[in-house]
Amino acid sequence: MDRRSVAACIVLGFVSLALSSEAAHAQTDLDCRDFRFQEDAQGFFNTDRSDPHRLDEDQGPDDGIACEALPSRGTTVTVPTPAPVTPTVMPTRGAQGGVGGTAGGGSLETGTGVALTCGAAGGIACIIVRRRRRA
Repeated sequence: MDRRSVAACIVLGFVSLALSSEAAHAQTDLDCRDFRFQEDAQGFFNTDRSDPHRLDEDQGPDDGIACEALPSRGTTVTVPTPAPVTPTVMPTRGAQGGVGGTAGGGSLETGTGVALTCGAAGGIACIIVRRRRRA
């Protein structure tokens, strides 16, 4: 294998890693909905007071208190008792009846798929180039 083929494969490897790491980084963005209690959000907020996740975005000036609208562990939340639920009949036709399936993959799955596709295309291109040079 010549130097250009090796260099092309290395570049494709780095590109595939960059795509998958960007997708994984995109999922680390948190907001108040990701926390159940205010104390949990405050603990996470205290690890980085520059507030890159915008946890201290309530009305008025920033006061250093994250996710003030969340309940505190010290308070008790009363949940009303739900009314009796009548059983519903589910369709039996599976995905044709509207049950099952997904809306699509997440960003990590998409990034991984793109990275693997690029890697496979690069490998095929390297093989084609090598065979043409031998002929």
